[in-house]
Amino acid sequence: MATAGQLTNDELERLLQQLAGHPDVRLVRRFVPTSQYLEPDGRPLAKGVVVDTETTGMRHGQDKIIELGLVAFEFDPASGEVYRILETYNALEDPGFPIPPESTEVHHITDAMVANQRIDDATVARLVDGAAIVIAHNAKFDRPFLESRLPVFSALPWACSFAQVDWQKEGLGSQKLDYIAYRMGFFYDAHRAEADCLALLEALRFQLPVSGKRALKAILDQYQAQDYRLWARGSRFDTKDILKERGYRWDGEEKCWHRSVSETQLPGELAWLKQAVYGGRPATIDCETCDAYSRFSARGGKQAPRAL
Repeated sequence: MATAGQLTNDELERLLQQLAGHPDVRLVRRFVPTSQYLEPDGRPLAKGVVVDTETTGMRHGQDKIIELGLVAFEFDPASGEVYRILETYNALEDPGFPIPPESTEVHHITDAMVANQRIDDATVARLVDGAAIVIAHNAKFDRPFLESRLPVFSALPWACSFAQVDWQKEGLGSQKLDYIAYRMGFFYDAHRAEADCLALLEALRFQLPVSGKRALKAILDQYQAQDYRLWARGSRFDTKDILKERGYRWDGEEKCWHRSVSETQLPGELAWLKQAVYGGRPATIDCETCDAYSRFSARGGKQAPRAL
């Protein structure tokens, strides 16, 4: 029985439902994970894996993974519907050196927590075996770390829910996972690997406001397509402004401007480069082919010279 100033669970739920229906109120609930969203109904299902890492810092090749979260799930490739969670895994790992204080401030993982801890390689290999897709929210960050520590990830097709869903076009003002969660009506304890994985899987079920697709379906529709990174080798210094305006980025190590385009954009982009950057003269650039097996990896795709 409720005492003065307290509400029973039923009373609280009724009040929340009343607030949820008010046009001036947006209700955001704490996320409670579930192991099953839909009952298997005979449709052919595929296996996916959501991954997240916490690290000692941002530098690939220098910093190390200190926590890995994995969630294996079943989904319908045709609709993007998530059916059930198959297995979860979370593990800490000692990086072999002190965790920088500024990193601990983000994820709250301390040296004492990771002391003598190690990710089980065999468990990870078993969990990702047969996966049709590996998804991270910022795969450009997670994939190089994971391929360096666990080479099994190098042979898997990857996708990125941060880069391969057009959240802005769908009417969301941010690509950040905690904001997407807020727009879906839930909040969670961010910056711990397994919690982030479970929240991302929930976000993948989100019906996008403009296209009406599930976020997972939006990824599935494009992640296997090839795209091309064009390296404007030998471009003159005085073309840097038009390259930058066009969307090219400077790579300090390669000392070259580059841009990624889709297969349909490729012919037009090659023609633009020849006229705008190389003045209509014969020139040779590098064309790097990327797919789900190389995209977001530090390995990059296959490069080949391309005559303009």
